[in-house]
Parts: sequence; structure tokens; C-alpha cells
Amino acid sequence: MTGVKAVVFPACAVLCVLALLYRLRDLRHQRDDPALCALLIAFFFKGISFTLSTPSVSRAVDARLGVADLGALGIHLLGGVASSAAFLTAIVYWVYPPEVARRRAVVRLLVAALCAVAMLTMWAAAGAEAQQRSAHYLLQNAHRPLVAGYLLLYVSAFGAGMIEIIRLCLRYGRVAGREWLRRGLYCTAIGASACLVYCLNRLLSLIAVQCGLDPLEWELLTPVANGTGIFFLVAGLTMPSWGPQVSQWRRLVRNFVTYQRLHPLWSALYAAVPDIALNPRHAGRLARFLPGDISYRLYRRVIEIQDGLLALRPYMDPAVAAGARRSAEEAGLTGDRLDAMVLAGLLTSALRAKHDDRPPVQASGALGPETAQDGGYPELVAWLLHVARAYTAVRSTEEMEEKVR
Repeated sequence: MTGVKAVVFPACAVLCVLALLYRLRDLRHQRDDPALCALLIAFFFKGISFTLSTPSVSRAVDARLGVADLGALGIHLLGGVASSAAFLTAIVYWVYPPEVARRRAVVRLLVAALCAVAMLTMWAAAGAEAQQRSAHYLLQNAHRPLVAGYLLLYVSAFGAGMIEIIRLCLRYGRVAGREWLRRGLYCTAIGASACLVYCLNRLLSLIAVQCGLDPLEWELLTPVANGTGIFFLVAGLTMPSWGPQVSQWRRLVRNFVTYQRLHPLWSALYAAVPDIALNPRHAGRLARFLPGDISYRLYRRVIEIQDGLLALRPYMDPAVAAGARRSAEEAGLTGDRLDAMVLAGLLTSALRAKHDDRPPVQASGALGPETAQDGGYPELVAWLLHVARAYTAVRSTEEMEEKVR
């Protein structure tokens, strides 16, 4: 068990330090933000607590300072009472108006301070009776009344804070306006739930000792619950900050992939109607893989594809459209996939006609891009992706038929 804690708790401490450093950069612009200050304090206290929770560190601290079980006191005061109050203060300022949040935060901090004083008093009194340092302070001394009271107070303060965090996160997560704030609150609730499991485990240990059972047999739950809890707490409480950047990167990647998927369709249109390109230098083979300004380039690509389709409209034969529709229906296509396949067949025929310098078709009524989709820009992009896939399929079929011939 000591080996597991020696791995998990330092990793948790590093996670807290990373979260602290990440949010510390915002302090320059948000010095007067009480939620940010509370969050920084919480990460700082939690990081110290996890450092002290590492068996070798707490043992060295006790030996260096000459005070038995001082490391255990630091773990419980900083990692339980103080950090939970700081986390709760940050969330209170997130979900309540400043005036209401200030009052609620003061009450919670006062309660936490009273609990800390009471715990310190009990620890000192229990320490006066102790003969030596305990490797597992709570578990090895739970049979002593003072330590039992200390444990109950610790679990109550820590657990009550986690319950309140869960309540606030679930309540306001449902009505949060910002997507990443909502996700962060739900993620924080998961982390607080894991910490609550740890509190219940410690409470169960107190009962188990009175029943003659050995809580060390299931002590693995302590690093597992604490590790899970801090992971989700850190993720949830920092998510409103880094989450929008994730959305932005995801949007850029999606635009880049869409840009590449539209390239075969655009390339065929550009070869037939070069004037559609606003910036010809982006028409090169390697230029398509440059990620710079991809959102604007995708927007331009969509416009240029539309322009190319409109330019080829005079070459689109209604008879070809009718034949393509029959073939698509026989293949079981429906909806946008059917319309896209019809337009792909029309486009292939129109490109061939333009390449062969045939005269434009006099009849009207061919399926055009302006009637094939409804809605805004996202719907247009989705429709053109259907057309691009259909066009690639038609071209592949034609190439296979040519090889057979």
C-alpha cells in the first residue's frame, strides 16, 4: 500500500502544481477576481497535502521538525478542511452574484476556520499522549477518543464541503449558459463525489476499528479515491479556461479535414473554370496542406465551388439528370445522398462537355446547387461534402469502366 501511495500522491501533487501554474498566468489580468484567488489557494494547499501524503515525505517532515504526526495534521488541515473551503469559495463566486457570493464565502470560511482550530486542539491533546509516530495516523489511533473525535471533525468538514460542491455543480450546471462552464461544473461534481467516497471510507474505518476489523485491508481505496477526485477537480475547475481553446482547435481541425475532402471537387471545377479562384497561388498541390487561416480558406473554397457549379450550369443536361436519378434510386439512395449523386452525374457530364467544347444545353430544369440545399453555411458545407463524395464515386466508377474497355 505504501508503494501505491508513493506513486499516486506525488503524481497528484504534480497535477496540482500544473493547475496552479496554469491559472497563475491569469492573475496578472484578474488580480481582483476572488474566484481565481480561491482556486489558486486551493490548488496550493492541495499540492502541499499530496506532497505530505507521500509516506517518505511525511516521515521526513516529522523527523526533521521533531514533532510526531505533524505531517498527518498538515494533510488533514490543508488537503481536507482548507482546500475544500477554497474550492467551494471559487464555485460560490462562479454561480452567485458578487454580493451573495461574498456573504456565503465568509460563512463557509469561518466554519472551516473553527473546524481547523478544533482539529488542531484535538491533535495537540492526542499528541501529548502518543508514544511514537504513527505510519497511518487515523487508522492506527481511531480507537482513542481524541483521535476519533478529530477524525469525525475532519470527515465532517471535508465531506460537507464536497457535498455542497456537488449540490452547487449539479444545480447550476443545468442552467449554465457557457458550454465549457457547464462541463466543468459536472466534471467538478464527479471529482467531489470521489473525494466524498474517501470521506465515507475514513468514517467506515472508525466504525471498523470499533468492531475489531482492520481498515488497512481496504486502504487501497484511499489513493484511488483521492487520485480520481483531484483529477476531475483539476479538470473541472480549469475547464472554463482551456475548454474554449479545445473547441477552437477542434473547429480548425474539422475545417482542415473538410477543406481536404472538398479538394477533388474544387480541383475539377478549377481545371474547367480557373476564374473561380480568388487567389491562384492557393491552387498549388502543396498549398492545400498549409493550415494557415484555414477557416477563411474553407469559406473561399465553398464560394468557389458554388461559382464553378453555376458556371457549368449551362452544360448540365436534364436528360443526364433524369438518368442519374433513376440509377441512384435503383441503388437505394434517398434524400441528400440521392440529390448529391444526381448533381455529381450532372457535373461529370458538364465537365466533359466543356472540355470537348460542346455548345451549352438549351433546355432548362437541371438540378442546380441553389436548389439542392437549404439553411446556412454549415448546411451548405455538409451538402457540398455529399456532392464531393458522390463526385469521387462517379469518377472512380468511370475510371474503372475505362480500364475494362
